[in-house]
Amino acid sequence: MNPSEEKLVQLLQDPASRNEAFRELLHLYQERLYWQIRNILKNHEDSDDVLQNTFIKIFRNIEKFKGESQLFSWMYRIATNEAITFLNNRSKKLQISSEELQQQIIDNLENDVYFEGNEIQLKLQKAIARLPQKQQQVFNMKYFQELKYKEISDILGTSEGALKASYHHATKKIEEFLKQG
Repeated sequence: MNPSEEKLVQLLQDPASRNEAFRELLHLYQERLYWQIRNILKNHEDSDDVLQNTFIKIFRNIEKFKGESQLFSWMYRIATNEAITFLNNRSKKLQISSEELQQQIIDNLENDVYFEGNEIQLKLQKAIARLPQKQQQVFNMKYFQELKYKEISDILGTSEGALKASYHHATKKIEEFLKQG
């Protein structure tokens, strides 16, 4: 942990300074966590809800943070898990497979007023949605979030070599999909 992160964690874990420190935490990380969630869920309203749940979970569990990883990695892992849990719950509620849910999400993306992408970006999102969940995560973190393999490794608890392989496979599958027309 870097010194400024360490100081922020100390302030977050101290009941006297927790609220002010939490506002700082929101200021520093809200947008990055939103886009991590949005890359998984694709929908603005759902992403907003999951982001709120993520910060509630962070606030409630900051005492348990031991500093064994970067604070950001820990929060990113919570955001990722919350988004995946949201998707799993949604597919159970709708009684459809996660693959069918992914297809629905992509179909809805075309009508989402918050989606500002062009036809090429929509096609890229469709290609990403066809990837297995782990490859989607790795691709989104590396390509869109521009995280280093070390950071992704801390977040997902996977070796850097496995992540590089996942990213390579994901890019090959995306290229194939995009070449199909």
